[in-house]
Amino acid sequence: MATTPASPSTNDDAPETPAVGKGRATPTRAEQEAARRRPLVANTKEAKAAARAELSERRARAQAGMAAGEEKYLPPRDKGPQRRWVRDYVDAGWHPAEFVMGVMVLVIIVSLLPPNLAIGGIAVGALAYLVMMAYLVIAVGGMILLGFRVKRKVAAKFGKERMERGLGWYAGMRALQMRFMRLPKPQVKRGQYPD
Repeated sequence: MATTPASPSTNDDAPETPAVGKGRATPTRAEQEAARRRPLVANTKEAKAAARAELSERRARAQAGMAAGEEKYLPPRDKGPQRRWVRDYVDAGWHPAEFVMGVMVLVIIVSLLPPNLAIGGIAVGALAYLVMMAYLVIAVGGMILLGFRVKRKVAAKFGKERMERGLGWYAGMRALQMRFMRLPKPQVKRGQYPD
């Protein structure tokens, strides 16, 4: 007859029910993902305020550097020794184009006068308009002449083969702005033409 193997000895002091599991339910995948989720950037008020202050300080430094004409803060349009020379040349002179804005404001003010107001049989508004058109022709002519003069002087100073494109246009557009509105700010006084 077959005998059954002997059962191993048991320890009667051991607890009757063994510990089952880890004492809590297994979290679902959604719960695990929610527990791992963190913001990519710290969202605290202090961190935002510090970032805002640092950005503001960097912008102020860049604005001041651009106004002072520091090369590393200038946009590509204004970089380089030839552009600096053109800026100094334009800023050293008087140009009719820089007063166009003032003339236009005067024309607007005069156009507000009564339409029946006339000088020598011509309405003041029409006369002001004619003066403005004549001044615009003079200003544009001055800008064109300035562009040719700048190109000729840059070619003589830096060499015709090394001359950058667009210097005449750059000079004309800078001359069109009122001196106090130009960026980078003028680095020379009137009459101090560069060599």
